[in-house]
Amino acid sequence: MIAFADLLERLAFTPARNGKLRLLVDFFGARSDPERGYALAALTGDLELRSVTPSLLRGLVAERADETLFALSYDFVGDLAETIALIWPEPDDPVSPPLPDLVEELQTTGKAALPGVIAARLDQMVQSERYAYLKLATGGMRVGVSARLARSALAQYGDLQVTEIEELWHGLEPPYTVLFAWAEGGEKPVNAARAPFRPVMLSTPIDLDDLRALPPDDYAAEWKWDGIRVQAVSDQGERRLYSRTGEDISRAFPDLIDAMAFEGALDGELLVKRGDRVAPFGDLQKRLNRKTAPKSLLASHPAFLRIYDIMVEDGQDLRELPFTKRHDRLSAMVSALDPLRFDLSPRLDFATWDDLAALRADPPDQVIEGVMIKRRDSPYLAGRIRGHWYKWKRDPMRIDAVLMNAQRGHGKRSGYYSDFGFGVWDGDTLVPVGKAYFGFTDEELVELDRFVRQNTTDRFGPVRAVKPDLVLEIAFEGLNRSKRHKSGVAMRFPRIARIRRDKPAAEADRIETLREMLPDPVDPA
Repeated sequence: MIAFADLLERLAFTPARNGKLRLLVDFFGARSDPERGYALAALTGDLELRSVTPSLLRGLVAERADETLFALSYDFVGDLAETIALIWPEPDDPVSPPLPDLVEELQTTGKAALPGVIAARLDQMVQSERYAYLKLATGGMRVGVSARLARSALAQYGDLQVTEIEELWHGLEPPYTVLFAWAEGGEKPVNAARAPFRPVMLSTPIDLDDLRALPPDDYAAEWKWDGIRVQAVSDQGERRLYSRTGEDISRAFPDLIDAMAFEGALDGELLVKRGDRVAPFGDLQKRLNRKTAPKSLLASHPAFLRIYDIMVEDGQDLRELPFTKRHDRLSAMVSALDPLRFDLSPRLDFATWDDLAALRADPPDQVIEGVMIKRRDSPYLAGRIRGHWYKWKRDPMRIDAVLMNAQRGHGKRSGYYSDFGFGVWDGDTLVPVGKAYFGFTDEELVELDRFVRQNTTDRFGPVRAVKPDLVLEIAFEGLNRSKRHKSGVAMRFPRIARIRRDKPAAEADRIETLREMLPDPVDPA
């Protein structure tokens, strides 16, 4: 366990992607099966463990530490697992349990016995191991490693293609011994996945100046919709819906799964659609991150797939074909599908990049984020391959808001207030409209942290309220109506664009400004 704890700590404090890859590759080479496989599964989120809730952990720490001391410590640290790991009494004779034993224990221990088992393990471990153990138990591996980065490290370790690993992934189970055997020179595992995920093709950002260097006739364009990118796969009776990173989200969208009357793999945008109108992202968000969907939600928020591309048709892999030929095959397939659940992303008519710029500036629907631009002769290539697909997003929306509160960050930011809540004026009152935890430089983070510490007016657990004196320019990608928020609005991807030291708080924007930005409501009928 000590090696896994050391790995997590180093990953959390290593900012560069290549540095994280080196740490993971070294770990895979130094550790044996099944330890390294369980570590990989923990980082990719593929370990199925008993549910360890914050309330369970709070109950445990209440038996080991003074309540007031814990509350003050949690307020300072800002992370429950880290606070417990720091405040838990140190053992006289520490024991480092093997990672595989801990995983098996967390998988098989019954609900009633789980608190006692966790407490006993914490009593054995030193601080760094306690932290790693709690992160393992809760699934909160916030160390700056995505599932794809972890799989990329395995590919680098075995001199493999990450796309090959991703196509096999859903047919394998932790601790991935056959995968590591392949990485070390053994035979490639047989793809046991039914309706497997295939790595998606990604685009690179571009602007008008860069487009002018490209011949418009070589490219096709279509709208970029504000949903989520998915892959719909139907293979010999097995139907699955994957996110762009390969997460199986089928159970949350049975209405779409039932309508997948085709054999193949399609790439598209998951949306909620009512009649002829695409609903705002907020409507889709109500269906995301669910294990199942109630009938009422299926009826009020019907899922819909706007299809961009085709990878497989009737067992034939089409990814080597140029985009235009794939599109012809796709058009014929979609015409036979349920039009209430599927349609083909339409091409945009343009002769020059200025023509396309005019279309981008005045899209026919508020749910459109921008345009996608694709080389007509481009094969379907996994990953972000420059020169083939581009995205030209609309300029972000911007408002001036007032900083209202802040919370400590995690990992390397645990010593700073780095999660900021902000609001706008509603009459003479500030109403919260969003939170942001990125967009600022390291120097601006230090400045914001100092402001929070020097202007705190109240404390609510790990959150500090501050004097309403600092204005922040907030950039965001979209705005939705929300009954969960007092302001009635919810921002999409907000970030701090700059600190407006020049602007008095009284001159920040008002709630009416945001309401005017809202998309027109979609008739639920």
